[in-house]
Amino acid sequence: MPEIPEHLLRRSRERRKALGLPTGEEGEATEAAEAPGSTAAAPEATAPAAPAGGEGAGGEGGGEGAGGEEQPASVGGIPAHLLERSRRRRAAAAGGGAPAAAAAAAPAAATAVAPPPAMTGPGGHTQRLLTVVKSGSIQQTRAEAQDKVHTWPHLLVVEFAATLAVSAVLFLFSAIVRAPLLSLADVNQTPNPSKAPWYFLGLQELLTMFHPMVAGVTIPGMGIFLLIVAPYIDRNPSPKPQDRRFAISLFTIFLLFWAVLVIIGSFFRGTGFNFVFPWNDGVFFEL
Repeated sequence: MPEIPEHLLRRSRERRKALGLPTGEEGEATEAAEAPGSTAAAPEATAPAAPAGGEGAGGEGGGEGAGGEEQPASVGGIPAHLLERSRRRRAAAAGGGAPAAAAAAAPAAATAVAPPPAMTGPGGHTQRLLTVVKSGSIQQTRAEAQDKVHTWPHLLVVEFAATLAVSAVLFLFSAIVRAPLLSLADVNQTPNPSKAPWYFLGLQELLTMFHPMVAGVTIPGMGIFLLIVAPYIDRNPSPKPQDRRFAISLFTIFLLFWAVLVIIGSFFRGTGFNFVFPWNDGVFFEL
């Protein structure tokens, strides 16, 4: 008989004790009989010889002796359900002899020893957790996924295509539409008022209010410096407008300041670059 580990024997004794079955040598014999390789051999080796004139424990009598009496619940320390199992197997191997007797003895064996319930864990799970293996010990991540693309060719190709499209539109527009140019300049006649292009009219408007050093260098330099340091003051990476109040407020003030100067220089300056109302004296502005 193969040696059964001690922890299995201890578990079997605890289970048999919970079911109300004997836990002494009978339990050890039962476990030995249920071990692999000795299921069919145990009944044959330990079952007593049948009385003369009758059938043995493994014969075709289906669990009855010579006088027709039923076998006891335990014979020689072997439970009746093991003996019944051995008789069924021998009867099946012999061709099914006396199925009626085996069927009659089945309820008695079932009532004698009830099958142990299935061992289940929490939630009815029958799996047993061995260990938890972290993914890092099995799979090595070489690089983390990033939502970025290469500058070339993904970005530069799109920008190059946009540049070609804008250049083609400007070329066709300049070839078809006549540019609104003035007559040739006359050195003996200076236009009054003499205005700079619209994108410089804000600076020309400042020259009428402040000293050229202040209007041409100090004020524009301070505005450009504030726009340069703005990203270092406001480090909020959020793209939402409600989270970028400082940056949006600074750019809005700069844009409104320059737009107001350009509008005044374009429409509210007349002869001698004096302040006039366009709805009274007309508009002194040409592209």
